[in-house]
Amino acid sequence: MLLFLSSAGCRRTEPNPKPVTHVVPRAPAGPGVPAVKVAPSTPLNDEAAVLGGPTWDKRWDIFIERSLPAAMLTHRVPRDVRRYCPAFYTMSETDKRAWWAYLFQAMAAAEAGLDTTTNVRHTEPEVAVPDRVTGRIVHQEGLLQLSYEDSKRYGCAFNWKADKDLPPHDPQKTILNPERNLACGIRILHHQIIDQHKPIFSPTSYWATLQPGTFSFSVFERQMTNPPSACELHVYKRPHPAAAPQIASQLGATPK
Repeated sequence: MLLFLSSAGCRRTEPNPKPVTHVVPRAPAGPGVPAVKVAPSTPLNDEAAVLGGPTWDKRWDIFIERSLPAAMLTHRVPRDVRRYCPAFYTMSETDKRAWWAYLFQAMAAAEAGLDTTTNVRHTEPEVAVPDRVTGRIVHQEGLLQLSYEDSKRYGCAFNWKADKDLPPHDPQKTILNPERNLACGIRILHHQIIDQHKPIFSPTSYWATLQPGTFSFSVFERQMTNPPSACELHVYKRPHPAAAPQIASQLGATPK
């Protein structure tokens, strides 16, 4: 049975940050375009392909990989990257790009069930607050369940004036455009792990999906079982010490 995960990861605990004023470097064009490769499929994507549900477009892998800021390919990436990719720091840049594409696919699976037009309004007090751009109660929308407020917070390319009269699930809405939504997610995660020097998996992450101990994180973790082979997650009899106990049990090892 195809899992419906569109509301799994919307709860936020992060306080409103100051607007991000730096500019995340955009992907190069022309001869300098980096080498890329498609990422493996997450379990939900494989299941959806069989059952006819929303699936991950492999062109999004390429978009993500070419949009990554340079810092996300360096040792500035927090050490907890080894939780699901033990070999990250020794991999080629191409393989690092593919891992990030896989991570965002797993996030989209947990956040939106891979449905690009998902639009959710929650009643929890921490998220049932006015959006500072729309003036309405915040909705989480698109692959990564983002809001129009993120255009002010992080400089994301969402246009509320162009979207406000369109139906809630209209794919023409800028916030539901997969590439704009994913580009915004990259900006947010870059801000968290590079600018703020926080772990990838943090209690104060923008996404509950990346907050260990939450239900959303458990949904996300089930999607992180098939990362690129270059990560060497499945070749160790004993996983890296940063690995979660759940992963250790999947590998038949007992974490120390």
